[in-house]
Amino acid sequence: MTAALAPAPENPRLRSRRGLFAQHDFRLLWAGQTVSRLGSSVTTVALPLVAVLTLDAGPLATGLLTGAVWLPWLLFGLPAGVWVGRAPRRAVMIGCNLGSAALFASVPLAGWFGVLTLAQLLAVAFLSGVSAVFFGAAEQAYLPELVAPEDLIEGNAKLEGSGSAAEVAGRGLAGLTVQLLGAATGLLIDAVSFLIAAGTLLRIRARPGPVAPARTGLLREVREGLSFLLRDPYLRAFLGFGAAANFALMGYQAILVLFLVRAAGIAPGWVGALASAAAVGGVLGALAARPLCRRLGTARAVRIVLLTAVPLGLLMPLAGPGFGTALYVVGAVGVVAAVVLCNVVLGSFRQSYTPPELLTRVSAGSMFVVHATIPLGALAGGELGEAIGLRATMWVMTGLLVMTGTLPLFSPLRTLRELPTTPPQIGAIVG
Repeated sequence: MTAALAPAPENPRLRSRRGLFAQHDFRLLWAGQTVSRLGSSVTTVALPLVAVLTLDAGPLATGLLTGAVWLPWLLFGLPAGVWVGRAPRRAVMIGCNLGSAALFASVPLAGWFGVLTLAQLLAVAFLSGVSAVFFGAAEQAYLPELVAPEDLIEGNAKLEGSGSAAEVAGRGLAGLTVQLLGAATGLLIDAVSFLIAAGTLLRIRARPGPVAPARTGLLREVREGLSFLLRDPYLRAFLGFGAAANFALMGYQAILVLFLVRAAGIAPGWVGALASAAAVGGVLGALAARPLCRRLGTARAVRIVLLTAVPLGLLMPLAGPGFGTALYVVGAVGVVAAVVLCNVVLGSFRQSYTPPELLTRVSAGSMFVVHATIPLGALAGGELGEAIGLRATMWVMTGLLVMTGTLPLFSPLRTLRELPTTPPQIGAIVG
């Protein structure tokens, strides 16, 4: 599918000062996604609180809620890439936003009428996860339709940076909302944010070209996307890194609250503040992505960040009262900054490197694999925490995270300054 890029701003000086913010369509996409991330960060806190405070749910029920959100990635991650590739990306994103708005609005409505049940919460969690799968596949392919290839890093950095800032603000907003208005009302905020995101997408002027009809069956198209993903040396290396890193990240995040309170001796009231401080690393990573890539090159920037910032994570197991709190913050900020910077650079690389006809399938295949390790990491972290203790588990998982940072160095990335823009032997791979 070929897509028309949004028209360049008339004033070149304005473009140089404001970057992609001078482009009407990108501003709308950025604004909608930022508001949506703000609402979603509220839901991350509010949804389990609805179960606990309104329905008196226990640990098993809250665990099922978390699992219901991630399960759709395993069920629909691969076919979503094919189906989204056969539809206009913007239409898919609008439909997902409207569907999510209806889902989250149904919870406070049911609560007001006294008919809210755990089954409804599980259904909302699962269906919102399905929406996230399709939205994610469409979003990865939509940004290249709006901006030029050389602007992808800037575009992804702006989206990731504002998203990280929205998560920091959203956690604070969630606490205030739950305290003043109740947990269910927090989900209404997310519903409104999805409506705003849908409205901004509707106002985008750029129109893509016609969507190519399906050429082969579902299984063959899934296989083509996976074949390209797994046979390409760069994408394969980044896929292994992402899957292993998510396993390690969720391995320590699953026990993090317990570790900070019980093992590190941090007062419970400070846990939320520490989480917000760590999220600031996402803003820093997004801000650093473009200048680092310009100065060092895309491949070299990723290589240096993986070898310098990720090892800061080894400071987190040293957390404790006083100076130990600062050590945790430095480690957490370093890890989050490195993760976000790599997401920006490697996501931009995948968008420009992958042939357009394969992009939704390759993106969905990547997300399928890297999301599959999330529940496994959480389970492993919990089991290790019971077996060897919380602080020891933090050492194991942060050590594993540092080791995953070396995986891309076993690929051609280790000798390059810039990541390539076109894959070798496309015909032989796609065939």
